[in-house]
Amino acid sequence: MNQSALKVRLIIMNFLEFAVWGAYLTSMGNYLGKAGMGDYISWFYAIQGIVSIFMPTLMGIVADRYVQPQRLLGICHLIAGVFMIGLCAMGMESSQPDAATFITLYTISVAFYMPTLALSNTTAFTLLKNHGMDTVKDFPPIRVFGTVGFIATMWFVNCATTSGTFGFTLADDAMKFQYTHMQFLVSGILGVVLFIYCMTLPQCKLETSNNKSLYDAFGLDAFKLFKTRRMALFFIFSCLLGMSLQVTNGYATPFITHFKLSYPDSFAANNATLLVSISQVAEAVCILFIPFFLRRYGIKIVMLIAMLAWVMRFGFFGLGNPVFPGVILFILSCLVYGVAFDFFNVSGGLFVDKECDSKVRASAQGLFMLMTNGLGATIGTLLAGEVINHYCHWENNYLTGDWQSCWFIFAGYAFVVLLLFAIAFKEHKPQHDDNCEK
Repeated sequence: MNQSALKVRLIIMNFLEFAVWGAYLTSMGNYLGKAGMGDYISWFYAIQGIVSIFMPTLMGIVADRYVQPQRLLGICHLIAGVFMIGLCAMGMESSQPDAATFITLYTISVAFYMPTLALSNTTAFTLLKNHGMDTVKDFPPIRVFGTVGFIATMWFVNCATTSGTFGFTLADDAMKFQYTHMQFLVSGILGVVLFIYCMTLPQCKLETSNNKSLYDAFGLDAFKLFKTRRMALFFIFSCLLGMSLQVTNGYATPFITHFKLSYPDSFAANNATLLVSISQVAEAVCILFIPFFLRRYGIKIVMLIAMLAWVMRFGFFGLGNPVFPGVILFILSCLVYGVAFDFFNVSGGLFVDKECDSKVRASAQGLFMLMTNGLGATIGTLLAGEVINHYCHWENNYLTGDWQSCWFIFAGYAFVVLLLFAIAFKEHKPQHDDNCEK
């Protein structure tokens, strides 16, 4: 296979990888409210963080030792997709499915989906290297199509209806995929398609000489990085900032949709998923600016910019509304998300890669993911759920109440983290340590 053909194949793989996720990640909250599970929204998003603590590592060990990563990627998607289809079946059977069973099926599905984020990268990196390509140069243009896939299914579930039509407004919201169990069917079918596709990808042969211990495989050796003050502070603040990651994924669409009570003809309130997708468009664009900002300003300034963007993300939601000119603030909130997410997640990963010795670099990346998408996102989502459940309540399938106080509390939290990071984290010329540069 020539290099161009391989790139096309990996582009399709990345497109489907994130299309599976985009079908429900930002719209699931609206459905859960209608299905009588609105009070558990925070748990549905926290579960993704909980399984991210251990499942990617377990699947990574399997991919290293027993099953080629492209095949394991497909198998995980098959299992996740089947259980997603099961969620749709429950929704078809009852408008108020049993919460315990529904959460169980959902947990199994995301437990097998979350490892695929790493497995898809492993597959792409391996195949690119096997075909003589540079991952730093050739992978980012491929990865961008993952964001395109995420956006594509967001738009699809926003516009598709159970009547088989498409539209941006609809009187009967019960027919729109973004409000129904059909979003899970879209995700499940795409997962099964990706399983079939992965079985046709070129082989990524196992390294039979890999004698890595389970201690190393689980990344436990990375915890020695906490001995270095600067790295310890970086990981601690990564956890604190990671607490903001899933808040708007879980609650942005129910928040925007609730304005239909006061602005029933508002385009934004009727198309919350479409509006929120601007965040992913901004994410795809902002990633291109990271190398410049890191070289010009360094990691501390870049992280402070990310933290300020989170303050603005929440603050604009608190000040805006879905009609002009208030809707401009909603759009600005979505635009700054690209800075908030990329300048934190992507820049943080590059910082860890640069600062840490090659012997612990992979483990350090795992620790960074554990602190952000694992512990940080889980704790933050659950706490955010408590705040929102305190100030808001479900009324006629809409999550209504004192949303402004909620968003200002989240913005205040992000601002406090910003101030503490500005004071505590010192950026200076690095000097080599045994594991990381101080």
